[in-house]
Order: sequence, then C-alpha cells, then structure tokens
Amino acid sequence: MILTDMQNSDSNKPAVQVPSKSIWLDVKNAIRGTEADYTRISLKKAILLLAVPMILELVMESTFAVVDIFFVGKLGSSAVATVGLTETYLFLLYSIAMGVATAVTAIIARRIGEKKKDEASVTAVQAIFLGILISLPFAFAGIFYAKDLLALMGADEWSIEHGYRYTQWMLGGNSVIVLLFVINAIYRGAGDAAIAMRVLWFANGLNIILDPILIFGFGPIPAMGIEGAAIATTIGRGAGVAMQLWVLFRGGKHIRVTPSQVRWNLKIVLNILRTSLGGVGQMIVAMTSWIFLMRILADIGSDAVAGATIALRILLFTLMPAWGMANAAATLVGQNLGANQPDRAESAVWKIGFYNMIFMLCVSVIYFLFNEALIAIFSGDERVITIGGEWLRILSYSYFVYGWWMVSVQAFNGAGDTITPTKINLVFFWLIQIPLAWYLAISLDWQHSGVFWGVFYSETAVGLFTLWLFTRGKWKTNVV
Repeated sequence: MILTDMQNSDSNKPAVQVPSKSIWLDVKNAIRGTEADYTRISLKKAILLLAVPMILELVMESTFAVVDIFFVGKLGSSAVATVGLTETYLFLLYSIAMGVATAVTAIIARRIGEKKKDEASVTAVQAIFLGILISLPFAFAGIFYAKDLLALMGADEWSIEHGYRYTQWMLGGNSVIVLLFVINAIYRGAGDAAIAMRVLWFANGLNIILDPILIFGFGPIPAMGIEGAAIATTIGRGAGVAMQLWVLFRGGKHIRVTPSQVRWNLKIVLNILRTSLGGVGQMIVAMTSWIFLMRILADIGSDAVAGATIALRILLFTLMPAWGMANAAATLVGQNLGANQPDRAESAVWKIGFYNMIFMLCVSVIYFLFNEALIAIFSGDERVITIGGEWLRILSYSYFVYGWWMVSVQAFNGAGDTITPTKINLVFFWLIQIPLAWYLAISLDWQHSGVFWGVFYSETAVGLFTLWLFTRGKWKTNVV
C-alpha cells in the first residue's frame, strides 16, 4: 500500500511517496503517539493516527459508564434513578465544559496548523484557568443543596434521604470532571490524541477497580453504597487530571507548557470565551432538553427513569467510538483550515462520516435483536428491562443517521463555527423535541414510549438537516 508520509517540517518541499510497512505499524504508532504533521501526510493515514486513540479513549470512558451503572444497579432501581437524576445536573456542567473544550480544540488545532506552537501552549493555560472557574458554582450547589436539587427533579424518598451523598460528591468534586474534559481537548487539538487516550484509560481503569470495593466494601474498607461510586469516580478522575498536568508540562509530541507561560492572558481568554459561546450554547440546549425529558419520565415513575438511565449508558457505550471518529474530524478540519487546505478538510469529513455510518448500522442490528437482553445485564426488574429495551429498539431504526450528525457537527466545531450547531439544536431540541415528547407522553398518554418516539423523530431530523447544511460549505470561511 502506498501512503504519503511527509515527516519533514519544511512546508516548501513536496510530499514524498513512501511505502507503509503495514497497517498494524500505523495502529501501533497511533497508540504510541506520533509527531506526524496531519496537514501533510496522507489523509487516510491522518484519520487512522487520530481516530484510533480517540476511539480507544472514549471506549474506556463508555466502558466505565456501563460498569458503574452495573454495580449501582445491584443497589436497586432507586439508586439507578439517583444516578440518572444527578446526571441531569452534571449534563449542565458537561454542556459548559464540553462547549469550552470544543473551542479549545478548534483554537489549538488552528494554531498548530499555523505552526504557532507557543500560542497554542498559552491558550492551553488559559483553558485550564477557565475550567477551574467554571467548576466553582456547581461545587457550591452540590455540597450545600444536594437534597434540594434531587427533590426539584422529582426524586423519590430513598434518593433524597440516602442517595443525596452521591450528588454531593459528584457535584462537589466536579472540577476533576471539567479539567479532564478541557485538558484532553488541548491534547486532541494539538494532535496528541494518544496522550488523551492514556489519561482516560488510567483514570477510568482506576474507577473500575475502586467501584466495587467502595460500593460493597472489601476487608477493612466499609461498604459505602451509592456514595462509594461517587468517591471512586472522584479519586479516579482526580488522578487522571494529575497525570494530564504532569504530561502537559513535561511535553507531548505536539504541545508543551512551560512555567513562564502560566499567567493570565485576557486577550486569549476572551477569544476562548467568544469561540466557546456557541459550543456552550449547543451543549446547553441539548443537555437541558434531556433534563426536561428526564423530568417527564420522573412523573411517569422511577422505573421509567431507571430504564432510560440504563439505556442511556448503553447508548453512550456505543456512541463513544463514533464520537472518537467525529473528534478526529474536528482536529483534521481545524488543522487543515489553519494550513489553508479547506478541500482536504472537507474530504476528511466525508471519509470519516462514511466510516461512522457503517459502524452505527452494525450497532443498530444489535439493538434491534438484543435490546432487552442488553438491559437485563444491568437490572433484574422486568419493568425496567421492558422500558429500556423499548428505547434501544426504537433507536435502532435510524441510528446510522447519528453517525453522520456527529461528524458534521464536529466539522462545524473544528472550524470554530460553534454558532451554527447552536441554532440547529435550539430549533430541533427545544422547539420540537421537548414539546413533541410531552405531547406524546402526557397528552396522548403514551407514557415513556412518547418520550422515546419524540427523541427518535427530532434527532433523526436534526441529523439529516445538519448534514445538508454542512454541504453548503460556509464553515470553510470561519476565522478563530
């Protein structure tokens, strides 16, 4: 197989055609990390080098989510519902953190593509400062108002009296979650996807080990129940952040921060904030839409919340590899636009979108054939199994559209055009999804099925529309 493999940093020299020893060597290099210039090597190789570690990174993240709910599920449906209701608030936090992370990836990718590594490093420092500031209000609310927050979401008596400590830990220690998002976004934008992968494998691997020990007890360690799950998460992700910072200052393949760069830079902070407004907006719209859906399900019953929560974890498990490929698209779009190669950026999106579609079609078949069997892995409650299985089956009908939607959204985000996806989300999630789900579930009395069908119709439509808008090409002219 012949691949363009241009390692020389002199952009004036033509690319040299050299044979690749094997695809397995490329996979090995992807996992180990490489100094390759993603704006100059062959596009297929660039996708492979970026997508492999990004997929493996998010596979571990989704594996942890599934393992976590597996152990919590042993404590009963109310415990699972507590996790689901707490995550509605974490989704707000995620929306802000992911919005900032989206901007950080776009800006750093653009600076790397422009060969301005010092500016990329200073941007990384400002992003970390912002991440810390973002976490403070959520920490305060979680520590002092955990019970009130659960009650506001319609939690049952067990969740409020016994599950609130889970909420305290998860929100109170949210800074490690925010920093994990933001710093890994730095690595992705720089092209150091292998570092981001290793960090999440370490953090979530530690979580998985600690989960059963702290939930059920082991030797001198007492059983902490659902609180133990939150403590395990906080410890694991805190260790991951420590690892991120150590590597960032020690230096990766493409980015390194020096002590002299650790200072407040208002101009760069404002640029991150300006670029992130759209990213935060699109995430908030999507996440708050889910909060409203969970509130509707809470009125239907804790079984509906538990079934939806388990289905969501399975959904995330299968979406994460697809998001890994989509994140590769964001990095390639940002770096290639920085190198003034918009056609190469567009070509990357179409290739990755096709790969994503094939993957999601395979997942759809599994959802359709084994939906209830998948839910039964995490719960023995027949009602929960039926509800969760129904959602997976409904998703299977158009799951492949999600693959194209993710990649096209990340193309906009990688270009720094975070406003367009925000406008799209506002229309399809707030003006269509929430009213439609409420109408089907409450007015027509479809119960949980109404919520699931509302999600199906709205998210299939948003996926097709976003892809159509991408084809118009305006994103190529965005400046960050």
